[in-house]
Parts: sequence; C-alpha cells; structure tokens
Amino acid sequence: MAGTRAETDLAGTKPLNWQNLVTNVSVLVLIGTEVFGVALAAGWAIAGIFELGETVRWVLMGLFSLAGGYAMLALWRRSTTIEPIR
Repeated sequence: MAGTRAETDLAGTKPLNWQNLVTNVSVLVLIGTEVFGVALAAGWAIAGIFELGETVRWVLMGLFSLAGGYAMLALWRRSTTIEPIR
C-alpha cells in the first residue's frame, strides 16, 4: 500500500531548505576545525608542560576531542533551531 498517509508523514512533507543546510554545514566545518584543533593542541600542551607522558597526552587529546564533539552537537542543534532545514 504505497503512498499511504503514514508513509508520507515518515518521509517528511516539507522540502529541504538548501540555503539553510549549506549555511549550517559551512558553520560546522569552520568552527569544528577550530574546536578540534584547540582540543588536540590543549591535550598536547598540558601533557607536555607537566611531563605526563605520551599515553596521558593521547588520553587528554581524546577527552578534549569528546568535549569538542559535544560542543559541535550542541551547535548543530542550536543552529538548526535558528535556521531550520525543513
């Protein structure tokens, strides 16, 4: 039974707003590069200053990258409420 009401509701009835999608993705690429660059540099610098060793350096860089990933997710949610894609 193709084309029923339930199937069209799941697929979404509004078309994509390509201008808002490109804007949101562009902002995420720009800010994401900076966020992950800072996360990796901070982990490297803190481990280097306190001479914590290579393993701790990788752990710190991973933890800071996870925090950066969460910040990017929050930014995506916030930006799609301001400039909705659908």
